[in-house]
Amino acid sequence: MLIAADKFKGSLTAVEVAEHVTAGLRRAVPGLTVSAVPVADGGDGTTQAALAAGFAPHRVQVTGPTGVPVTATFALRADGTAVVEMAEASGLQHLPGGVFAPLTATTYGTGELLLAALDAGATSIVFGVGGSATTDGGAGMLAALGARFLDAHGEPVAPGGGPLRDLATVDLSGLDPRLAKTEIVLASDVDNPLTGPKGAPAVYGPQKGASQEDVATLDAALAHYAEVLAGAVGPKAAEAALAPGAGAAGGIGYGALVGLDAAFRPGIDVMLDVLGFAPALAKATFVITGEGSLDAQTLHGKAPAGVAAAARAAGLDVVAVCGRLQLPQEALAAAGIRRAYALTDLESDPARCMAEAGPLLERAAERLARDFLV
Repeated sequence: MLIAADKFKGSLTAVEVAEHVTAGLRRAVPGLTVSAVPVADGGDGTTQAALAAGFAPHRVQVTGPTGVPVTATFALRADGTAVVEMAEASGLQHLPGGVFAPLTATTYGTGELLLAALDAGATSIVFGVGGSATTDGGAGMLAALGARFLDAHGEPVAPGGGPLRDLATVDLSGLDPRLAKTEIVLASDVDNPLTGPKGAPAVYGPQKGASQEDVATLDAALAHYAEVLAGAVGPKAAEAALAPGAGAAGGIGYGALVGLDAAFRPGIDVMLDVLGFAPALAKATFVITGEGSLDAQTLHGKAPAGVAAAARAAGLDVVAVCGRLQLPQEALAAAGIRRAYALTDLESDPARCMAEAGPLLERAAERLARDFLV
């Protein structure tokens, strides 16, 4: 049995999911051989998945999204591969008191985290983006890495996406020279462009506290940012604004594509490679995947869909566990998932499901084992 599940957000880490599923399976089938590869798709939880796969943790103090220092962790393997998760530095969980700052939240700390990875010897970086509190197009990140963003008076523009409306000149010549020698992969499950109806402000701004007026301000500011960057680096800046992934994590994807020459790949594909999923899959006869909510988003690049696709290609059965199930059986089957076991089938109260996710997951896994393994 191979367990390759993502976290149950707000309840269990991916490692804890695997532990509880294993316990439930073994209640039904004592002595069952179980292996686990906790997975992530580039969003929050990506660093934890890398650490579970044997990467070493490195903790550093960086600038949080509102300027308050936070402690962030990146993961580094002996071969020089680092996993850097932007949510560790600039995520929603780092907003003091949970108060949104849609116009002024900055990715500066993410740039500091990337610098720390370079200082630790990283030669290739998997840059997982998602769960951000920010919509600054990655300008803060690039500033921390040595870029300069100046207004008409030659002064640095203030942090955040809103102040980018005052941007007059961009100078990327000061970017850390080690970046040019470092392979950077932008890992995300988001393929939105930078601006427009499907852009970062319109689609994700409201989740970060942006009003409709704020969304309009941010969209105009990011469009202006892209224009000024085009003047500095040429047509690739305009092309990158339309590229898949540019709108990821408040546009930090755009900053990575333009300023860091990052290559965009679906997050789950990257992470399955980095986490050693293929060797584990080769030894498996049955696969269990899952995440907190199996819904329409799952089918668009989330971890369970990636795991199921790989397992199906290997000719293996896949079942899923989840907190709640919002997909019909036909959609599950089309994704390569034979059946899903939801905690809400055992406990109808969502609050209790969240609070008692571990024991409920063990019960669900025991039921799964009796259905498929006994």
